[in-house]
Amino acid sequence: VRMARTLVEFFYDVISPYSWLGFEVLCRYQHIWNIDLRFRPAFLSGIMQATGNKPPAMLPKRAEYLLKDIKRMAEYYQVPVQISGGAFQRVLGTSNLGAMRFITAVEMTHPQYLEPLSREFWMRFWSQHEDISQPEDIMAVAGRAGLSSEVAQKQLETISSPAVKNRLKETTEEALKYGAFGVPTVVAHFNGKPHLFFGSDRLELLGSIIGE
Repeated sequence: VRMARTLVEFFYDVISPYSWLGFEVLCRYQHIWNIDLRFRPAFLSGIMQATGNKPPAMLPKRAEYLLKDIKRMAEYYQVPVQISGGAFQRVLGTSNLGAMRFITAVEMTHPQYLEPLSREFWMRFWSQHEDISQPEDIMAVAGRAGLSSEVAQKQLETISSPAVKNRLKETTEEALKYGAFGVPTVVAHFNGKPHLFFGSDRLELLGSIIGE
């Protein structure tokens, strides 16, 4: 008898390279494991503020380690993250709110594009080292993800709407309710309760808890 599928929620922000790593690994596992993978675009700054968390790279020794760690993980998981010395300054200097609202708008209206669209934002920022904060950046990413320019333009016009703003806020608050303090946050619903995993290096543990 095939067991009911385990719902796995993946809270992420495209400004986070570890989110990309976790995203790609779960995208692969969703075809092997008995899970329903649900992508939950959230706003990292909102999570950090609410929990008093600080970017790990603010500690110089940790920043040094993160550069090596992300490089190693990128090679191991075959995800084209290109990380270099100025990466953390770029993150702090980039507004990702528009991108995350756009992803949220697409999730609400054209959810079939959520996976390729999120991937293309990471590709643009973390692989091609291009900006994601301007409307033209967002339109370029949408085109690469397969959205027609009409559909993309229409979504772009909704990103300041209360509906989209509230949806991103609600998703971010849901992550916080589960106990998130950063991204990626993975929540597996198993045996009637949520199991929270932080980061992209706990996926074997996730598998073991859900019997995979």
